[in-house]
Amino acid sequence: MEFLYLLEEIRTPALSAFMALITRFGDETFFMVLAIAIYWCVNKRDGYYVLIAGFLGTVANQFLKLWFRIPRPWVLDPDFTIVENARAAATGYSFPSGHTQNIVGTMTCVALITRQKIIRAAAIALMLLVPFSRMYLGCHTPLDVGVSFALALILAFTLRPLILKSEQKPLLLWGLLALSFLCVLLYWGFVSFYHFPLDVDPANLSSGIRNAYTLAGCLLGLAVSKALDDRFVRFNVHAPLGAQILKTVLGFLCLLAIRIGLKAPLQSLMPEYPAVFVRYFIMVLFAGIVWPLTFGWFAKPGRKTRA
Repeated sequence: MEFLYLLEEIRTPALSAFMALITRFGDETFFMVLAIAIYWCVNKRDGYYVLIAGFLGTVANQFLKLWFRIPRPWVLDPDFTIVENARAAATGYSFPSGHTQNIVGTMTCVALITRQKIIRAAAIALMLLVPFSRMYLGCHTPLDVGVSFALALILAFTLRPLILKSEQKPLLLWGLLALSFLCVLLYWGFVSFYHFPLDVDPANLSSGIRNAYTLAGCLLGLAVSKALDDRFVRFNVHAPLGAQILKTVLGFLCLLAIRIGLKAPLQSLMPEYPAVFVRYFIMVLFAGIVWPLTFGWFAKPGRKTRA
């Protein structure tokens, strides 16, 4: 807490506004946008890499949150104050930091994938700035951030050589997907059947269960999409820059429409958690196989130019 009090003393309105902007890069949305953009526009293998690292990191992070159930810094020490506009996003237990897990895992993958120095420098900068912003804003302690940072690095560096080997051994990628799904199933069993003590926060537990169904839906959708792409579609990620931007923007608008549009109908047909599972399964299936069916059209301008 001493370090957090030190950061509290140097807060200014301008710096707080900057840190509030920086911390958004640790959101789940940024991870999904970047991972799927890599899958659609850069390299499918690297897209799987970022997604698997993210899913496994989320499982580990959520498990640790519910196992240790450590309150946020301002709850541990009522004299400490959070930057108020960061409070709405600082939900759930404090340890470990989900934003740090997301950004460090994702940016480590990007830094290992790219050969461009400017992209690697930007990735490293975000890896450092976002965790710092979580402490500056008062959302997490150094322990929360440090454990997530280390866990994300270990996952990204461990998975990278396995992903590279999957080029020659395709079954290895299937093994990683199966391992990821097994971890999600174990996590689902934990949140569903473990006898938590009476002090567990019901909202946090409900969020943990929801995340289990979300991850399961995403991973099953990813596996089905890969099977269909390997057998039938075999989409090509290459297209002119303008077409890449257009297909990415339109694709995410469609994903957003599916996410919003299916929520109420599915919840009217089935219980909340299965509805979450089905909705995210459909979203990933759309991203993994339905939308890529249009990529041949987006690549046409490039073919005309080369002709």
